[in-house]
Amino acid sequence: MPTITLPDGKTKTFPGPVSGRQVAESIGPRLAKDALGVKIDGKLADLSAVIDRDAKVSVVTYKQRDGSVDPDALLLVRHSAAHVMAEAIQRLVPQAQLVYGPPLPTGFYYDIRFPDNRPLKESDFAAIDAEMQKIIAEDRPFTRYDLDASEGMLKLTGEGNKYKVDNALRALAPHDAPEKGIVSKVVTEQTAFGAGLAMNLPADAKLSFYATGTPGRNWEDLCRGPHVPSTGRIGAAKVMSLASSYWHGDENSDRLTRVYGTAFGSQAELEAHQQQLAAARERDHRVIGKQLRLFHIDEMVGQGLILWAPAGAVVRQELQTFISEELRKQGYFQVFTPHIGKLDLYRTSGHFPYYKDAQYPPVVERETLDALASEGCSCGELANRLDKGDISGYLLKPMNCPHHIKIFASQQHSYRDLPVRLAEFGTVYRWEQSGEIGGMTRVRGFTQDDAHLFCTEEQVGPELLGCLSLVKTIFGVLGMKDYRVRVGLRDPDSKKYIGEARNWDKAEQACRDAARTLGVPFSEEPGEAAFYGPKIDFVVKDVIGREWQLGTVQVDYNLPVRFGLSYIGPDNAEHRPVMIHRAPFGSMERFCGVLIEHFAGAFPTWLSPEQARVLPISDKSNDYAQKVLGALKAAGVRATADCSGDRIQGKIKSALEWKIPYLLVVGPRDAESTSVSVRVRGQDKDAGSMPLDAFVAAIRREITERSASLSAMPG
Repeated sequence: MPTITLPDGKTKTFPGPVSGRQVAESIGPRLAKDALGVKIDGKLADLSAVIDRDAKVSVVTYKQRDGSVDPDALLLVRHSAAHVMAEAIQRLVPQAQLVYGPPLPTGFYYDIRFPDNRPLKESDFAAIDAEMQKIIAEDRPFTRYDLDASEGMLKLTGEGNKYKVDNALRALAPHDAPEKGIVSKVVTEQTAFGAGLAMNLPADAKLSFYATGTPGRNWEDLCRGPHVPSTGRIGAAKVMSLASSYWHGDENSDRLTRVYGTAFGSQAELEAHQQQLAAARERDHRVIGKQLRLFHIDEMVGQGLILWAPAGAVVRQELQTFISEELRKQGYFQVFTPHIGKLDLYRTSGHFPYYKDAQYPPVVERETLDALASEGCSCGELANRLDKGDISGYLLKPMNCPHHIKIFASQQHSYRDLPVRLAEFGTVYRWEQSGEIGGMTRVRGFTQDDAHLFCTEEQVGPELLGCLSLVKTIFGVLGMKDYRVRVGLRDPDSKKYIGEARNWDKAEQACRDAARTLGVPFSEEPGEAAFYGPKIDFVVKDVIGREWQLGTVQVDYNLPVRFGLSYIGPDNAEHRPVMIHRAPFGSMERFCGVLIEHFAGAFPTWLSPEQARVLPISDKSNDYAQKVLGALKAAGVRATADCSGDRIQGKIKSALEWKIPYLLVVGPRDAESTSVSVRVRGQDKDAGSMPLDAFVAAIRREITERSASLSAMPG
């Protein structure tokens, strides 16, 4: 007799096992009609999922009580739409072999291996969309069925899709990734999983499949689920784009086609999303960055590695100068650390080997490599010995915190010294999968406006507030007023977190208390904490409604323990400091990419690579143009003069393409009166004339005040 506890605390007891759908029906017919799935003890499941024990259950509907879309519902819709898209594609290209297709925050994708003589093209999108609409209109149920491991593997090997066999092997034995050779052998020989492999699995091991309709008659796929009740509950779905990918992200493995799509609960939401994407394309930082010569990515340098061009370097340097001024006000000390460190440093911090898949491979000393080669050491054995710590080496730093910890530990500290605030614009390196790299917002090398604060436990609250005020100052100056706060907590059921539970409890409460002071909504999200501590993330909504996770603040009781940090307290005994990690910008690359799109390249004057351009109407005014240029430069304004032989209309057209805040048109009359005719970005005609010294003073004031608007105009 399972007892079901509902979100409002009320309970319902059933005489026997009960499905999620029956729970919804017991609450009310309207809820049962709207239900898309259920959460059982926090885990998302189908409505058909059977509950045979006491559990906390919530029913998932597309809209929440406040009218917003439930993220869990959207995940169900999009995961289901991925199946619908895969079925539609296989109707058009029956030889297409499916690999995997997860939901995403913005939609979903399916990696597919297409035959060489029938690649998928954008010209196929209309046909795929039409087939998807047919499947959605048929309103076929998503039907789950489970098979014993051996029976399920027999089914998959009979289908001859090595990718699905690989998925099944990984699902059945997640800690023993199968070798490609074994996968190919299983498929080629049609072996029903093999007695040797089956012996290593639990006796009750099963594989789950979902049919879009009736098993054995309609389309089906190996899948863990969950899904919406039927295809008709998807609402609206569309194929969006194509990209290249590789099996398991391995560039030396099979090349796949990644087919992206998206889905919503209604056609109106899909159309609104498409309008937002159209606006986003006009603001694409990769396109604008190339047009304005802000940055460059070169294949010879490497994917995900940004080359900052002079104009982009101005934007970055201005941001760094701005935050450096704020840091000095708050008592930070600037430090510099190397781009590389010994593996033992990251073994102690916990970054290696537990997160090695997200890091560049270790660098082993040449003498050690030569000795290992002479011993016949294989690459696999080398990797194992590195993981175990039998071999030393170096690592491109994935984080700045271990280096800052060592600076703090390099001398003894008294409680009177605390807090110690160390800041650095430190470059770190992460091995992002090639299919996930994109422009400046997802890169392999990036610079963090990083800082680490070492304080007493009593100082945690005030220091957190100081960190949050810094983030608010930055967002305020940049005009980013629409943001929310996310408090990332540990998942009690996960083993990825280090440290004692009591310290986690204190750190999480400190984050909650600090978040409440911000005066904006905040959510708590279990499982989103860093491995060493909880965090406060700032999620900013840009001018076209997209959300970006930017600044972050983290409370850490654990790394000070792992590194044995201490300070001398008022009792003359050693005490453990608490560590706060904070990065208001996060990644400078990502932040600048977001800024480019937020402003569509039309930066406020203080950030603009070129703040003013002088345009003489003819060669006769070139001398005066140079005088105006000199006055601007003397005042610290980034300015140029176009003294080319082009006509003034051509000069204005060219200057507008560079999104310069102010154009100063000068002619004989301006020279006589020592004035300039001002044209303001975003206006179709001259704003009027003003004395040169008045304009210089006005633009200088606008730059110094870091104004978000263009205020240096006549009047």
